[in-house]
Amino acid sequence: MTTLYNDPAEFAEEQLAGFVDLYADRLRGVPGGVISHRGPEPVVAVVVGGGSGHYPAFAGLVGPGFAAGAVVGNIFTSPSATQVYSVAKAADQGRGVILTFGNYAGDVMNFGIAAERLRQEGIDTRIVLVTDDVASSPDRDERRGIAGDFVVFKALGAAAAAGADIDEVERVGRAANDATRTFGVAFSGCTMPGAHDPLFVVPDRHMGVGLGIHGEPGIRDASLVPARDLARMLLDGILADRPDTAGERVAVIVNGLGTTKYEELFLLWHEIRQLLDGAGLVPVEPEVGELVTSLDMGGCSLTLTWLDDELESTWRADAYAPGYRKHRAAIKELRPAVIGDSSDGETTAPKPSAAATRIAPLVATGLRELQDVLGTHEDELGRIDAIAGDGDHGRGMVKGADAAVRATQPLDAAGPGWLLRSAGRAWAAEAGGTSGVLWGAGLEAAGSALGDTADRYDAADAARAVDAFVHAVLELGQAQVGDKTLIDAAVPFRETLRAALADGEPLDVAWRSAADAAKDAAAATAPLAPKKGRARPLADKSIGTPDAGATSFALVVDALSALQTPHPLAERNAR
Repeated sequence: MTTLYNDPAEFAEEQLAGFVDLYADRLRGVPGGVISHRGPEPVVAVVVGGGSGHYPAFAGLVGPGFAAGAVVGNIFTSPSATQVYSVAKAADQGRGVILTFGNYAGDVMNFGIAAERLRQEGIDTRIVLVTDDVASSPDRDERRGIAGDFVVFKALGAAAAAGADIDEVERVGRAANDATRTFGVAFSGCTMPGAHDPLFVVPDRHMGVGLGIHGEPGIRDASLVPARDLARMLLDGILADRPDTAGERVAVIVNGLGTTKYEELFLLWHEIRQLLDGAGLVPVEPEVGELVTSLDMGGCSLTLTWLDDELESTWRADAYAPGYRKHRAAIKELRPAVIGDSSDGETTAPKPSAAATRIAPLVATGLRELQDVLGTHEDELGRIDAIAGDGDHGRGMVKGADAAVRATQPLDAAGPGWLLRSAGRAWAAEAGGTSGVLWGAGLEAAGSALGDTADRYDAADAARAVDAFVHAVLELGQAQVGDKTLIDAAVPFRETLRAALADGEPLDVAWRSAADAAKDAAAATAPLAPKKGRARPLADKSIGTPDAGATSFALVVDALSALQTPHPLAERNAR
């Protein structure tokens, strides 16, 4: 929700006052909005505008290479004709004014009234409407303007900055609008300053298809889908309405509406890029981020503009505004980075002994079993970790396990030591975080302890691998039993396994006993206060909940219990 405000009725004016003060070096406030400081030569004044709540549209796009002024209405409300007139009159540099905005009834009326008044005073004034929203109407003239505003505004601003006259600037802007299509979805509604409830609610695990940017819900609700499917939905919606003369080069915007995070947009772009390639389309300097927003609305949109040489030049042109900057000179002389060999450790499996070849499938099966059990309990581990941590333990463990399994395929000519060392390196590289480092180091140490050249492998070798795992984790993590970490389960597991083997128990029985001890020890971490890691500052919150690291360790060794028989490692230590 919109949290920071004084009087909700004054929100638009007060935020604009802060904005003007912040960027006083490049623009100034006038009644109704802002205008850019002028360059050495007069240009056609491109004046953009609409309601507040869409930053960086509209005031954030005022500056060299972009708009000469922006009219700023109340939240999601058309500015008045008086405001439009005021800003346009102040922005005029003697070469005429182009008013450009999204196709909404209030904006059309108020900008139209202001345009007529400006013309009566001898100021050549044109209007360029933006009509890019393919979901809002099958009739292009009836469509709303949403994120395509950005493309049209930039084309107009670039043409004006290049010194074109008003006829030429208007023509370029209309051409940009004709070539632009947008399709979007909403995940959640936005909340007005002072309000406690959003303007609309999207049902859980659904999305509003065909969003607007003034707090309107989508045209219809649909089930939420993975990013790759959403990418296809957005692109298909646009391609179904592609211009008749469309070529292969496109400007692309993946736009966030306010609370959809940049990382999510990057992921969506990754999927869209592949689909563009498959459709034979070449993206030109794509933009991914928040360009036309709707307060705190959750959602995103895809915009494509089919480019000819002229529109491509306006899309690539430099611009310098508070909310958008493009300066090609900064990267003009850069050369592609040269990446050397970044491989870490062994790249080829050493030749294993016959015994090692027999043991390797057991290790590979164990890694897959580990992967399965962590995948099954991912949400539970995340929930436990979120009590006093960042909630990423389940996801991190799954990423590590998945990477370990990928790194150990195929099995050709591999021994158990190489498999575990490779699994450990992959785990640490992919999982990240404390658990990723510890499990990676532990698996590598276990692999080194097993090796690949022994004439025989038995229960004693399994115990040495476990000991190496636990020792590596202890050395690296510097934790002790009682610190509420995975060590609280790992050490009892190791000690119980050692004692059971010393008493003559076969490995399967000893492992089962050790796994039970690990489960009991993990559960016993609940009343402890953490002394290590991210949970330590929130120690009181953690009391009453078992440690996520100890829990995941116990889950893994319990799942591996079933693998101990009838394999040769189940034999007693009879070397």
